[in-house]
Amino acid sequence: MSERADILLQLKEEAKRCIDLAQDKLHALSRDIWNCPELAYEENRAHDRIVDFFNQEGGWDVEPHYKLETAFRATWGPQSSQKGPVVRVGFLCEYDALPGMGHACGHNLIAEVGVAAALGLRGAVKDRPLLPAVQVVVLGTPAEEAGGGKIDLLKEGAFEGLDVVFMAHPSKEDALYLPCVAEHDVTIRYHGKSSHASSYPWEGVNALDAAVLCYNNLSVLRQQMKPAWRLHGVIKQGGLKPNIIPAYTELEYYVRTPSRAELPLLKHKAEDCIRAAALATGCQVEVEFAKNQFDNMLRIHTLEQLYQANGTSMGMNFTVDEEILANESGSTDFGNVTFDVPGIHPYFYIGADALNHTEEYAVAAGDDKAQFYTLRTAKALALTALDLLQNPEQLERVRLEFTQAKDKETEKERALQKTAASS
Repeated sequence: MSERADILLQLKEEAKRCIDLAQDKLHALSRDIWNCPELAYEENRAHDRIVDFFNQEGGWDVEPHYKLETAFRATWGPQSSQKGPVVRVGFLCEYDALPGMGHACGHNLIAEVGVAAALGLRGAVKDRPLLPAVQVVVLGTPAEEAGGGKIDLLKEGAFEGLDVVFMAHPSKEDALYLPCVAEHDVTIRYHGKSSHASSYPWEGVNALDAAVLCYNNLSVLRQQMKPAWRLHGVIKQGGLKPNIIPAYTELEYYVRTPSRAELPLLKHKAEDCIRAAALATGCQVEVEFAKNQFDNMLRIHTLEQLYQANGTSMGMNFTVDEEILANESGSTDFGNVTFDVPGIHPYFYIGADALNHTEEYAVAAGDDKAQFYTLRTAKALALTALDLLQNPEQLERVRLEFTQAKDKETEKERALQKTAASS
């Protein structure tokens, strides 16, 4: 074994040891967040709990309310070094919950993984003069379930200077990735005119008719959609009483495509369907797309391979069957981050077969059984960061792959724009 490989092995063992030493307080942190679920942009207690955790650890420069009220930034390590560039490694924490379900997506465990991985990396590299200078950055990123807090933070420059970012998401299996697609929320409001539905219906303009036509138009559109496109929604408000012609209705839809390059095409088709319903019924319509669009995720295979090797060494059994993985898709604001900084967003088993966004998964996310799997995932992330720090050629490979992935997406966008313009 080479000297560098021997040092790397020692560092990895130290990172794992540091996480094990902190397991009780990490479990308490996760449990406190789980016990008090809070919705997007309202995660005040979770924010304060994690900020207090880092303040009590000592040695961390903690910025509460960092650019967003419920975001934070905790930093350890130098801003600059006389020996060369500082490698800045970011770990992301999520901690918002779902309405009516609590932590049914396990964001309390995401927060724990981010904190634990940072502690492990810091413990391994401190007082190690042979390492390149490293700065460990933990970002608290609120509002993943609604709104897209990471996108807000990107707009504020929160990710500037980071060389690589890590986070991991609970699931029902260990997976290097799941298809995270581009997505944009749209709220549709139809305004009509109320009238007595029996005495003089001709005086009314039926906003419910517009909503039903809109729903049917979008359902029919699915026949002509590409297989990987998705369009799904609900009627949130349909009227007050059967004998009152509805003057107002509201729908909410999610528009999804495999890449952000394709999203404008489906959005345009969907909006035509939405406005056609207003034209047919005589209603006025408001079409409001959410302030933030979620992008697809750029995969960095070098990071995935390193993470897989580290996870496998600790007993993870990764699902690699592409057919199985293709059936599980969602969207996350981490996708937007991957267009700005190379990163990885693996998924991890938590000891239960429950499905995300169910009451059963909320229970599993708070179960003590999840702790072994959560901390094992944190170790795998910390070890992957050490691989990059001790092998600069790996980090350069990550940077090159990141540039190539972005260029590929840009080419795809240009090609689709050209096709749309000529059709």
